[in-house]
Amino acid sequence: MATEKKQLNQDVFAIIETGGKQYKVSKGDTIQIEKLSGGQKEGEMVTFDKVILHDNGTETKIGNPYLSGIVVEGILKTEGRGKKVVVMKYKAKSRYKKVRGHRQPFMTVSIESIK
Repeated sequence: MATEKKQLNQDVFAIIETGGKQYKVSKGDTIQIEKLSGGQKEGEMVTFDKVILHDNGTETKIGNPYLSGIVVEGILKTEGRGKKVVVMKYKAKSRYKKVRGHRQPFMTVSIESIK
């Protein structure tokens, strides 16, 4: 039982910011993020330097606003677009209706390391 607690405390994680959102990541996690503007291809390495919080199991570091010297690296797995969202404008009694669709682009990243 004591070894299980020790292993749980050794879990290293970080909170990163990308695309205006924050994600809690650990090594081996797969996250779906907003599309990056760097023009990366599938299989390439992606680095996240906007680390807000880093915890190594014994010590927690909090940035103000970001931590320097800590980088999260991941591999870009897939690129795609989400489900269609219908955007509709309508005005009653004036025969005005405008319907449009939107599909938000996303990227799936597999976290490889937290340095």
